[in-house]
Amino acid sequence: MTTAACGGDTQGTSAAVTPSASSSFEQQKLAKTRFVANAGLAAGAAYQWIVKPYRAGKFTKGADGRTFALVKAGLAGAFAYNRLKAAVNNAKGDPLLSKAVAPLSAGIDSLKDLGTKLRKGEAGAADVSSFESVINSVKDAGKSAGAEVVDKVPSASQLSGG
Repeated sequence: MTTAACGGDTQGTSAAVTPSASSSFEQQKLAKTRFVANAGLAAGAAYQWIVKPYRAGKFTKGADGRTFALVKAGLAGAFAYNRLKAAVNNAKGDPLLSKAVAPLSAGIDSLKDLGTKLRKGEAGAADVSSFESVINSVKDAGKSAGAEVVDKVPSASQLSGG
């Protein structure tokens, strides 16, 4: 960095010290990659620990392993919501992806408290269906923008935030 003690003209030299930003293409590529990773983790968690156990009857009163299934579903719900919010944020780095995902923000926001409802055993068919619908909408939006999302089941440590 230049100082007044150098005796030279300091105008224009600060631009030379500023790191250059990566190209627009690189930023867009990273945005899509991050979007795919985050949306894939959300989709994998939702399917593995919410949709699949719900369809198997694990959330019904008296079901074997119900409490454990509900706790995992609650964690998965909170995790999936967090990853979906991150995916939407990632999508902002790519104009096409941003336009495709923008209409889904309200649906994603509606999932905010679903993790708590699942953990308490208060979630019903409509809630699980809503989660599945939002996940599928995000996957479709990604596909339409050239960023196909594939379900990726997170590890237990990822799910619990560790």
